Amino acid sequence: MLTTTDKAIEREVIRIISKTKEIRPARLQANARLLQDFGFDTVDVVDIILELEKNFQIVIPDEVPIHTVGDFVEYVASHTFREAS
Repeated sequence: MLTTTDKAIEREVIRIISKTKEIRPARLQANARLLQDFGFDTVDVVDIILELEKNFQIVIPDEVPIHTVGDFVEYVASHTFREAS
């Protein structure tokens, strides 16, 4: 179950991803695969990572396996606002 904070993070992550390729946020379900389902390329994914790092003040290492919208949401939610909880 997502907390209110996690839901806010999810909305912001989806907003950033949707802006990258101008995809309606409603189409970006947690299991949506960025490369296979939406045709994102490596540059698109790097752009998303850079934007997320800037927005959430986190670092997403290259070796983190991120393939779906849910992967981004989970990583950001588990590495953000830890001191606030």
